Amino acid sequence: MAPKLPSAAAQSRPSAGPGRPKDLAKRAAILDAAARMFTRLGFEGASMDQIAAEAGVSKLTVYSHFGDKEALFGEAVRLVCDSLMPDDLFVAHPSAPLRSQLVGIARAFFTMITSEEALATHRMMMSPGGDERLRQLFWQAGPERVQRAFATLLEAREAELDIPDLARAARQFFALLKGDLHTRMACGLCERPSAAGVDEHIAATVDMFLRAYGRGPRPVA
Repeated sequence: MAPKLPSAAAQSRPSAGPGRPKDLAKRAAILDAAARMFTRLGFEGASMDQIAAEAGVSKLTVYSHFGDKEALFGEAVRLVCDSLMPDDLFVAHPSAPLRSQLVGIARAFFTMITSEEALATHRMMMSPGGDERLRQLFWQAGPERVQRAFATLLEAREAELDIPDLARAARQFFALLKGDLHTRMACGLCERPSAAGVDEHIAATVDMFLRAYGRGPRPVA
């Protein structure tokens, strides 16, 4: 998960369940609190009582908005991903250079996955004996949503690309961005690279992707 949730109240969506609309300010406060507590204590360590206290609401209010802790976790992950990689990142703008849009997406993704909070969540997901359903919720709320949005963008810009399998290409793009660098950071074997190092990594990744799938002249490394 990410550092702080920017404008959580504005981004939080009301519950889809029946009944009168939920209090969006309370919902946002719960999500903010949940993101902090899950990152700090892990899924098992963070209780609904603690999250309610952190949000300044009752436990009943938390359950009223989210039903159970697993649903709250999935929604917190989704909101963090939405805040750092919003939908408009993936809107195709045919008049804008494709490479520039890919660089923007790559930078947002790399910033998200290399935050201390995201690395802590990754370690939690990879820990032995973890809950498989929890991992599935995390995958659906985070990586799967990003990959689907990116595949849709690639399809919208098909005139500039030659991609036989959009879903596979989307997976490859984000796998290239993570590379061994993300794994080493998650294992505590290296620090986040300098700004220049991040720029170099992103440029090399985007150029490799375009050499593989771009139509016309290939970018020069």
